[in-house]
Amino acid sequence: MKKSVITIFLFLFGMMLTPVYAVSPLEIFEASALNQVIKRNKLIVGMEVKYFPFEFADKDGKPIGFDVDIAKLIAKELGVDIEIKDMDWTGLIPALQSGKVDMIISGMTRTLDRSKTVSFTEPYFETGLCALLSKQKAPGITDIKELDAANRIIAVKTGTTGDLVSSKLFPKSQINRFKDESACAREVAVGRADAFIYDQISIAKHLKENSQTTHAILKPFTYEPFGIAIRKGDHDFLGWLNLFLSTIRKDRRYDEIHRKYFDELFRQ
Repeated sequence: MKKSVITIFLFLFGMMLTPVYAVSPLEIFEASALNQVIKRNKLIVGMEVKYFPFEFADKDGKPIGFDVDIAKLIAKELGVDIEIKDMDWTGLIPALQSGKVDMIISGMTRTLDRSKTVSFTEPYFETGLCALLSKQKAPGITDIKELDAANRIIAVKTGTTGDLVSSKLFPKSQINRFKDESACAREVAVGRADAFIYDQISIAKHLKENSQTTHAILKPFTYEPFGIAIRKGDHDFLGWLNLFLSTIRKDRRYDEIHRKYFDELFRQ
């Protein structure tokens, strides 16, 4: 009797020490976007093609830009075709979560809030928020803190970090939200808004285009690291993409793409 009890005890104890996998590593890989992309022979990329110079349309309506070239290089290294899906900014993450796209590369800042629902690669581009200012409504502003006043109107693009940060930094100001970046810049250029809060690259572009009616604070007041977004918890695809980014930085292909789109932007 005692021997049977001991045998049962040892069996149960052994079961406790034996790792039990609800899902095997092979099954995890099978579900990875990396595996699905290779099997499908196509990488489906989501972006909003309205964000110069990261993604914008050429004269024939085809997507071009810094992010587009990075995405095409990813597809090339994977040995697959690429399909770019142009969609509204607010629809990008839902499209990723529902499986309509394999990844997002669209000047998307890695934030703690977004990281609750998607996984981000290491940063592939770093910038910061700046301010385009109206010469008519805000001629003397040189410090971002001066925008926090009841008589100030700030234009932001809905759902961007400029939108989120402005609500926190300028609680006294009136925040006007717009779907398009160009609409925000226009509000400042025609004197309907004091400021437009957006990334440094874009603010520099809008300043050049509206030099007669605007000025700018071009020293970033936030840190904005752009990352490639993939479905939450897809470690196989995340590991491959991080290795890809490290590789193209080391072999200078990243520098070639960077020079192609940014060298002229700040040149006077």
